Amino acid sequence: MADDWATFGADLHLELRGPGLRDGLMNALREAVRGGRLTAGTRLPSSRQLAADLGVARNTVADAYAELVAEGWLTARQGSGTRVARRSAPRPAPRRVRPEGPAAPPRPRPGKPTYNLRPGTPDLASFPRADWLKAARKALTNAPHEAFGYGDPQGRTEMRTVLAEYLARARGVHAAPERIVLCSGFVHGLMLMGQVLKARGVAEVAVESYGLDIHWDLIRRAGIRMPALPTGEHGTRTEELGGIGYADVGAVLMTPAHQFPTGGALQPDRRAAAVDWARAGGGLILEDDYDGEFRYDRQPVGALQGLDPERVVYLGTASKSLAPGLRLAWMVLPEDLVDEVVAAKGKVDWVSSATDQLTFAEFLASGAYDRHVRAMRLRYRRRRDQLVAAVAERSPTTRISGIAAGLHAVLELPEGTEESVLRSAAFQGLALLGINRFRHPDTPRTRDALVVGYGTPPDSAWSGALEALCRVLP
Repeated sequence: MADDWATFGADLHLELRGPGLRDGLMNALREAVRGGRLTAGTRLPSSRQLAADLGVARNTVADAYAELVAEGWLTARQGSGTRVARRSAPRPAPRRVRPEGPAAPPRPRPGKPTYNLRPGTPDLASFPRADWLKAARKALTNAPHEAFGYGDPQGRTEMRTVLAEYLARARGVHAAPERIVLCSGFVHGLMLMGQVLKARGVAEVAVESYGLDIHWDLIRRAGIRMPALPTGEHGTRTEELGGIGYADVGAVLMTPAHQFPTGGALQPDRRAAAVDWARAGGGLILEDDYDGEFRYDRQPVGALQGLDPERVVYLGTASKSLAPGLRLAWMVLPEDLVDEVVAAKGKVDWVSSATDQLTFAEFLASGAYDRHVRAMRLRYRRRRDQLVAAVAERSPTTRISGIAAGLHAVLELPEGTEESVLRSAAFQGLALLGINRFRHPDTPRTRDALVVGYGTPPDSAWSGALEALCRVLP
């Protein structure tokens, strides 16, 4: 008798059950269709092929097919073979109406968002597919055989080498390939740093009073407390590090080039204060340079890491410059941290695709990355200028704060109006977030504002999104 399990098609198994081979095959096929493993329109193997796979007579398979066609499970047409039939979905049971009293009128609900102005995402429609494909082809053609193995947890040497040159040239980072660890996004890098800091005995990591709760949650999960440093238009008040309330802080997480979400840049005296604090007490600065390439009013300010590479952990990512779906990010580490971070990542690179790393290395080395960043810088600057002009014309009471940089702008609102504007936006089909969505739990509410992600909509939707935004402003 044939083995109970046989395989045909794309990873689909049949378990023959029944008093005989014919009935067993029919039952197996019915179950595969009923359970969704064989979907409508799927072409089945020929009776000859399936009989050979199962080790049964061809007539047995042909008879089973014919019976299932008669029952409506399968269809058979000359030249098209035998396929799974399309079956009507069962009718839903009629909804029961309560007899007592008239039904309450339906409550109004916001419509599905038509336009997305949430911050944090670039214009995904502008991803450079052709140039990326060209780089991928060349990278795969030249890739050594060992590149398809499990990989070095520190990341491919090819990417770390070209990345070190780029970061030094474009962001003023003191980088060497042996000090770079590649990771799968900023969150992954922060998770690794949380493990290392906890192992080092760090009890507290100071964070900015406005930021992302997903980052704060990662620090909490590592068992580390996170007091908030006051943050304003001139950046985070780093001069308070080491003072009352921050004596136990061993590291600080910051976005110095463009504070997220308030939009300010860390002033020179506060940059120096942060580095002085780290040097004096052996602390670490975790620098999140999430959109450092996008400064529109002047040349981007260099990374804080350049002031002291041994006291600053530089974290960068391709999520804003290219696309978050690539899951490519990097850490430039002080020399004494490299081994600890690599050990935390594991013995093999189980999260970062070697082929994507090789493609990015080729994309960067060819100059395609620089060309793409320059093009997107012009596009985002144009959008921000259009946003500023439209708000000034349509809502004179709304002020735009922060520097001209990045993929989002902060629109300051009259006191007490943030929630009402957000409700109005939802009913207009506009996805928006307020500044208080990003407020640290220990930070008192002092302002009302919108955080508008002007980088998110594709070009085809930008004018409509801008018009919808102006309609909801006070």
